[in-house]
Amino acid sequence: MKIYKFKLVCIAICATLLFVQCDDDENGNVIVQETCDDGIQNGDEEGIDCGGSACEPCIDEIDFSGTYVQEDIMGRPGVNTVFSGADNVKNMFNNSLVSDRMSFQATFEETLEDYHDVYGDALGITIDYETNILGLDAPTFTTVLAQFDALQVAPNGQTTYYDPGTGVVLTGRTLADDVIDISLTLMFGGTSGTRFDGNNGTPQLTSDGVDSGDRDFTLPFPYLETPITQ
Repeated sequence: MKIYKFKLVCIAICATLLFVQCDDDENGNVIVQETCDDGIQNGDEEGIDCGGSACEPCIDEIDFSGTYVQEDIMGRPGVNTVFSGADNVKNMFNNSLVSDRMSFQATFEETLEDYHDVYGDALGITIDYETNILGLDAPTFTTVLAQFDALQVAPNGQTTYYDPGTGVVLTGRTLADDVIDISLTLMFGGTSGTRFDGNNGTPQLTSDGVDSGDRDFTLPFPYLETPITQ
């Protein structure tokens, strides 16, 4: 009989300890000292693990109200950088609407001709822009540059900056597209694309001489070249 009572006493003590522990967990009393990563708001925190004297400030919800001013817009940044010519024109271009850029065409055409004048002076001859491989004369080419400086996409067609095989142009770009060489060819390549390609005594103006090397763009990022061994 005494053994039976002793077992009951032990069970009662264990049950009491169990319920006391559960009560402590629910009331947060188990945590001796609050920290900034305990997942609860305690101490002098202003939110869960933020604010107060010890934690990082709480981040308020971003306020999108008010009136905003457009500071920058660059679909193809090279267009503005290369053809605007002056900082004030660049700033105006960045603040403009894509659908309202016809006023920049004249500046772009003047800049395009200025580039040819610079190289003409260096060579001691007169050089003017020549209709490019897309059949675009100077006014048309610079109109395209001014009014369509936006990233484009061809959801149901070929995506390419320029594919001479298909003739598709500016429907987006692939990683393998050499946009600099294509742009220089459109500016200085003339009707053949080889007008100033460094051959036949001409300066090399249709390439920056930089390609993608042996990078394999079908592999996951980053696209690295094979290390140079000596």
